[in-house]
Amino acid sequence: MKRLFILATLLVAITSCSTTSRDSQTLTIFHAGSLSMPIKAIADSFKAENPDVRFFLEAAGSVECARKITELNRKADIMASADYKIIDQLLIPQHAEFNILFAGNEMALVHTNKSKFASEINKDNWYEILQKPEVHYGRSDPNADPCGYRTLLTLQLSEIFYNQLNLAKSIENKDNRFIRPKEVDLIALLETGAIDYIFLYRSVAVQHNLPYLALPTEVNLGNPTHEEFYKQASVTIRGSAPGDSLTIVGEPMVYGITIPNNAPNKELAKKFLDFYTHKDKGLKIIESMGMPLVWPLVSR
Repeated sequence: MKRLFILATLLVAITSCSTTSRDSQTLTIFHAGSLSMPIKAIADSFKAENPDVRFFLEAAGSVECARKITELNRKADIMASADYKIIDQLLIPQHAEFNILFAGNEMALVHTNKSKFASEINKDNWYEILQKPEVHYGRSDPNADPCGYRTLLTLQLSEIFYNQLNLAKSIENKDNRFIRPKEVDLIALLETGAIDYIFLYRSVAVQHNLPYLALPTEVNLGNPTHEEFYKQASVTIRGSAPGDSLTIVGEPMVYGITIPNNAPNKELAKKFLDFYTHKDKGLKIIESMGMPLVWPLVSR
């Protein structure tokens, strides 16, 4: 019995050490849906240099990613947001200490070759086509995903740019049954023909080889020279806690990344972040997938 007890104790100790070692080599990353393909590719490249590292990648709307940390007390080693303001306003200073701005993007109207009026749609008539009863479009939830509130900002700016009264509300109030938690959830609906168009980031369209209509730079939130024009639009979403609200003002798109204060493996997270923000490593992959870089990097 004594020998059996000693053997059992040794087995528990070995298992415990093995688990601790495994956990110390695991990186948990909460990230925006639009970063799914770039982060997977970066993780694979990092793993090629660090074969013992394991990754747990969890995609969601950036606002939802932040709330997992602030409201659900979930631990993550890296948080990558499609909007740097989510990190600035929901995580810093209580849940994170810094924010690195690393890339941009722009809004586009994504479709397939089978979408209704796909052969006719252009920069001058897209808002008229979207309002047709037989045409259906999808967008993501503004309370969970930056692509969702950026869609509403784009519609507000389009109303001003095209001088079309009530354009924003007319399209916003249409097809609400096709609102999803994050923008990439809509791609299956598009490919099956349930919807004809999606408001989506251009980079996601490029990554999935989907045709898209490039919107005018005055409304696509992708051109820093139109920053003052973008400020004319604003959207209010739910804040970091029940009852709170957050007002988002239009501005050029910028992505951000941080290490949350509750990161289980901070040293490994720092090593990965160095790889991620290296211009010839992680940033090279990001740029190859249709996202313009913020260079030199901005650290807040």
